[in-house]
Amino acid sequence: MKTFKDLEFKTHPNFGIGRFQEHARMSFKNNYGVSVIIGGYGSSSKPYEVSILYNNNLTYNTHITDDVIGYLTESEVTKIMIQVQKLKDK
Repeated sequence: MKTFKDLEFKTHPNFGIGRFQEHARMSFKNNYGVSVIIGGYGSSSKPYEVSILYNNNLTYNTHITDDVIGYLTESEVTKIMIQVQKLKDK
Protein backbone atom coordinates (compact mmCIF):
# COMPACT_ATOMS: atom_id res chain seq x y z
CA MET A 1 0.00 0.00 0.00
CA LYS A 2 1.14 3.52 -0.80
CA THR A 3 1.45 5.94 2.12
CA PHE A 4 2.14 9.61 2.75
CA LYS A 5 5.88 8.95 2.44
CA ASP A 6 5.37 7.90 -1.20
CA LEU A 7 3.95 11.30 -2.19
CA GLU A 8 6.20 13.69 -4.11
CA PHE A 9 5.30 17.29 -3.39
CA LYS A 10 5.89 20.05 -5.94
CA THR A 11 5.11 23.73 -5.98
CA HIS A 12 1.36 24.14 -6.52
CA PRO A 13 0.54 25.65 -9.95
CA ASN A 14 -1.43 28.41 -8.20
CA PHE A 15 1.30 29.13 -5.64
CA GLY A 16 0.88 32.64 -4.31
CA ILE A 17 -2.83 32.75 -5.17
CA GLY A 18 -4.72 32.34 -1.94
CA ARG A 19 -2.86 30.05 0.40
CA PHE A 20 -1.75 27.16 -1.86
CA GLN A 21 1.89 26.12 -1.37
CA GLU A 22 2.65 22.57 -2.53
CA HIS A 23 0.73 19.61 -3.87
CA ALA A 24 1.13 15.95 -4.76
CA ARG A 25 -1.02 13.65 -6.88
CA MET A 26 -0.99 9.88 -6.89
CA SER A 27 -3.04 7.38 -8.90
CA PHE A 28 -3.72 3.81 -7.85
CA LYS A 29 -4.39 0.57 -9.76
CA ASN A 30 -8.16 0.86 -9.14
CA ASN A 31 -8.33 4.12 -11.20
CA TYR A 32 -8.79 6.15 -8.02
CA GLY A 33 -6.19 8.50 -6.62
CA VAL A 34 -5.57 11.41 -4.29
CA SER A 35 -4.56 15.01 -4.58
CA VAL A 36 -2.88 16.35 -1.44
CA ILE A 37 -2.40 20.08 -0.94
CA ILE A 38 -0.35 21.93 1.64
CA GLY A 39 -1.82 25.33 2.31
CA GLY A 40 -5.43 24.64 1.38
CA TYR A 41 -7.81 23.80 4.19
CA GLY A 42 -5.20 23.30 6.88
CA SER A 43 -3.45 24.73 9.90
CA SER A 44 0.11 24.73 11.21
CA SER A 45 -0.45 21.47 13.11
CA LYS A 46 -2.69 19.82 10.48
CA PRO A 47 -1.57 21.33 7.16
CA TYR A 48 -2.90 18.81 4.62
CA GLU A 49 -6.02 18.77 2.45
CA VAL A 50 -7.01 15.66 0.45
CA SER A 51 -9.24 15.34 -2.60
CA ILE A 52 -10.21 11.99 -4.06
CA LEU A 53 -9.71 11.44 -7.77
CA TYR A 54 -11.24 8.97 -10.22
CA ASN A 55 -9.55 8.70 -13.62
CA ASN A 56 -7.53 11.80 -12.64
CA ASN A 57 -10.68 13.89 -12.07
CA LEU A 58 -12.09 15.06 -8.76
CA THR A 59 -14.87 12.83 -7.48
CA TYR A 60 -17.23 13.46 -4.62
CA ASN A 61 -18.99 10.13 -5.06
CA THR A 62 -17.37 7.73 -2.56
CA HIS A 63 -18.30 6.47 0.89
CA ILE A 64 -15.10 8.12 2.16
CA THR A 65 -16.25 11.70 1.59
CA ASP A 66 -18.45 13.91 -0.57
CA ASP A 67 -16.05 16.88 -0.44
CA VAL A 68 -12.38 17.66 0.13
CA ILE A 69 -11.01 16.68 3.54
CA GLY A 70 -8.95 19.32 5.29
CA TYR A 71 -6.96 19.80 8.47
CA LEU A 72 -5.12 16.47 8.29
CA THR A 73 -1.84 15.13 9.66
CA GLU A 74 0.52 12.87 7.68
CA SER A 75 -0.91 9.77 9.38
CA GLU A 76 -4.48 10.85 8.63
CA VAL A 77 -3.54 11.34 4.96
CA THR A 78 -2.09 7.81 4.93
CA LYS A 79 -5.34 6.40 6.39
CA ILE A 80 -7.35 8.07 3.62
CA MET A 81 -4.89 6.89 0.97
CA ILE A 82 -5.30 3.29 2.18
CA GLN A 83 -9.10 3.61 2.08
CA VAL A 84 -8.93 4.97 -1.47
CA GLN A 85 -6.67 2.13 -2.58
CA LYS A 86 -9.29 -0.35 -1.33
CA LEU A 87 -12.15 1.18 -3.36
CA LYS A 88 -13.55 -1.00 -6.14
CA ASP A 89 -13.17 0.35 -9.68
CA LYS A 90 -16.50 1.51 -11.15
